[in-house]
Amino acid sequence: METGLYIIATAAVAAGTFFSIVGVLGYMRLPDVFTRIHAAGMVGIFGVVLLLLAAALNASVSWGHALVLVSFLLAAGPPVGHAIGSAAYRINLPRKSAVRDDLSSAQQARDAAS
Repeated sequence: METGLYIIATAAVAAGTFFSIVGVLGYMRLPDVFTRIHAAGMVGIFGVVLLLLAAALNASVSWGHALVLVSFLLAAGPPVGHAIGSAAYRINLPRKSAVRDDLSSAQQARDAAS
């Protein structure tokens, strides 16, 4: 039983490290803040969750603490990414080859109404 948990923990460490490396590479290579948010946020969260799972399997961390931390990470990740993206849009950070901008028409309608 212990060998099986060790193998699962090792696989979780490998997968978590892979996701973390992909997140860092995406953060460094992607052209603008909006695409970097996706790489650093979502991929980084999955990397941390898998590493936390490995720690819970292999160390004396209780499963309750690990599940609380995972739930906080998964609940806080998307709103944080959205808040950063919204702030970047509002201060008019440039976008690389944007195809369309659905928020500009909403912003113009809001400005015309006020």
